Amino acid sequence: MNIGEIARRAGVSRSTVSYTLSGKRAVSPQTRKRIQDVIDELGYRPNATARALAEGRSRTIGLVIPPASRQLTHMQLDFVASVVEAAALVDLDVLLSPSGGDHDRSFERLLSEGRVDGAILMEIRLEDSRVGRLQQAGLPFVGIGHTAADEQMCWIDVDYAGLIRSAVHHLADLGHTHVALINRSPELVASGYGPGHRAKQGFTDGLLERGLRGVDQPCGDDARSGQACMRELLRDQPDITAIVTINEAALPGIQHALGEAGIRVPEDFSITGVAARRWAEDFRPPLTAADVPAHEMGAKAVTLLGERIQAPSTAPRHILLAPPISLRSSTTRAPLRPRAGRRALGIPER
Repeated sequence: MNIGEIARRAGVSRSTVSYTLSGKRAVSPQTRKRIQDVIDELGYRPNATARALAEGRSRTIGLVIPPASRQLTHMQLDFVASVVEAAALVDLDVLLSPSGGDHDRSFERLLSEGRVDGAILMEIRLEDSRVGRLQQAGLPFVGIGHTAADEQMCWIDVDYAGLIRSAVHHLADLGHTHVALINRSPELVASGYGPGHRAKQGFTDGLLERGLRGVDQPCGDDARSGQACMRELLRDQPDITAIVTINEAALPGIQHALGEAGIRVPEDFSITGVAARRWAEDFRPPLTAADVPAHEMGAKAVTLLGERIQAPSTAPRHILLAPPISLRSSTTRAPLRPRAGRRALGIPER
C-alpha cells in the first residue's frame, strides 16, 4: 500500500495526500477527513524513511557520550537509557557518538553528514570545544551539564556545588570537624570536568562556612581506585571522621577499605554525597545522599532538544536541579574519640 493507492481511493492527487501527511500545506478539513478515512480503512503506516524525507528531518537525535574505550559509570548509563527511552516515546531514534581523542572523528561525522536533527551532549567541561563546534555548525543541542560561559547553550544539570555544600553542613551538624571530598578522577578534574570543579567549590564553601578542616581527594572511577584512595586517606588523615563524594563508581572500594580496617559505618565513620539512587540504596549501610534524578534529566533533555529543533532561535533554557539529601543510614554523630578503627585500637571484633 502506498500514497498513490490512497490518492486514487480518496479521489485526490498524490501531492494532496503528501501535504496531508506532512502538514507542509493547508488541506481543507473535508479533504483531510476523506484521506484519513481511507488511511484508517487500509491500515496505512508511512515508511519511516519516507516520512523523514517528507518532513525534511532524520527523526534521529545524537547522544554524544564519553569515549567507548572508557567504561561508563552506572549514572552515565542511566542517562543513556533515559534518553533512549524518552526518544522512543516520541518516535525518535538515538545515534550514540563517542567523543574525545581519536573518537572526535565520530563527533565530526555527526555534525557534517546530516545524520541527526539535534544532539544531547554529556560529560561537559567548563571550557568544552564540542559546545563551540555545535554552535558553529548550527546544530540544535542540549547539554546534560554546562560550561562556565553557559548563556548561549541550553542545558539541564545538578547543582553539585550546592548539594556538596549542603552535605558538608549535614556532617558539621553531626559534629564532624575534619572531612574529605572524594572527587572524580585526577584526569577528569584536570580536564575541566564541570561537576568535579563545582563539587570542589561547594566543599570549600562549606568548610569555610562551618570552620571545618578538609581535603579534596581525586579518585579514579572504579572500585580498585576507591579502595586505594580510602586506604591513603586512612593512613595520611587519621583525624578524618567522614567523607562526602560524587564518585559513585568508587563506593564499593571505599566500603571495602573501611571494612578491612575494621571501621564501622556509621558508628566510626560517616559517608554522604551525591549519587544515583541504585548506588545509594545498594551501599551498606544505605547511603545518605542527594539522589541524582538521571531518568528525569534524560527525559527532560529530550524535551528541551525537541523545543530547540522546533524553534532554534528562542532563548536557551537552563534547568538546575537540587534534589534533597535523603537521610539513610551512613551518617551519624561524630565519634567522641579520634577515628582509628576497632582493629587499630586493639578492640576485639564483634
